[in-house]
Amino acid sequence: MRTVLTTLAPVVPVAARRAGLPRTLSGTGGVALTFDDGPHPEGTPAMLEILAAAGARATFFLVGEQVGRRPELAARIAEQGHLIALHGYRHRLQLRLRASAVADDLARGAAVIEDATGSRVRWHRPPYGIYSGPGLAAAREAQLDPLLWSRWGKDWRKFTTPGRIVARVTREATAGDVILLHDADFYSARGSYLQTAKALPAIIKELKRLGLDTVLPV
Repeated sequence: MRTVLTTLAPVVPVAARRAGLPRTLSGTGGVALTFDDGPHPEGTPAMLEILAAAGARATFFLVGEQVGRRPELAARIAEQGHLIALHGYRHRLQLRLRASAVADDLARGAAVIEDATGSRVRWHRPPYGIYSGPGLAAAREAQLDPLLWSRWGKDWRKFTTPGRIVARVTREATAGDVILLHDADFYSARGSYLQTAKALPAIIKELKRLGLDTVLPV
């Protein structure tokens, strides 16, 4: 069963402000392109090809259960100079999990990603962008740095279009923005990554027109 984001998405900004979680990057003249929910056998290679053609870099928040199915694709992301981050082992809302289950999920996710890529993950974004109190504590205990987002394309929606995705991402974009996109449709509308792939070249082009490079969190 696919989990739909619609009813949960409005909670994200409130949760971020209340917990003081970072949604932007400081001290940079660029923006961070980020992709959630992969690696996907079709969506991830498509994004990598577009990023390579444009000379752009991105951060991929990977799901451990998907990395376990295609570790070579996770390694490919890292080999091409992009940053690997953790989205969890499974794509589950933390508010529905016990503290021990969240801690186990983070540990399993980090382990499978590190096995595939050979490097330790530092950055973490929870499914739906929502931390539970125990979940945030577990992330910090695991020395994971939270990173949410300041702009998103809402590209997981069933009836969105590439034009809408581009407009949402680039309208009033500014240095330090963290942009949320998806390279997979495991947990959203089927085939939604196809719209993201169509939108991505225009997103990068408009960011460049605005003088905004694509950067990685440090």
